[in-house]
Amino acid sequence: MKKTFFKSDRCKGCGLCVTACPKHIVELDKKTINAKGYHTAYCVDDDKCISCAFCAIMCPDAVITVVKEEKGK
Repeated sequence: MKKTFFKSDRCKGCGLCVTACPKHIVELDKKTINAKGYHTAYCVDDDKCISCAFCAIMCPDAVITVVKEEKGK
């Protein structure tokens, strides 16, 4: 299940989310550039995401949304 959502059109590639992730699964996408000319952040493995939302808290532009899994589902 996808847990992290990035609004790549608004991301400025600052990398704060990359350093905040305790699982080291958020990276800057070096293959694509958004309309503003930045490499955007993305989660490389949603299965390893623990939904801590550290990445979203660190993002100065509110680009990241984290969805927590419901227990028992």
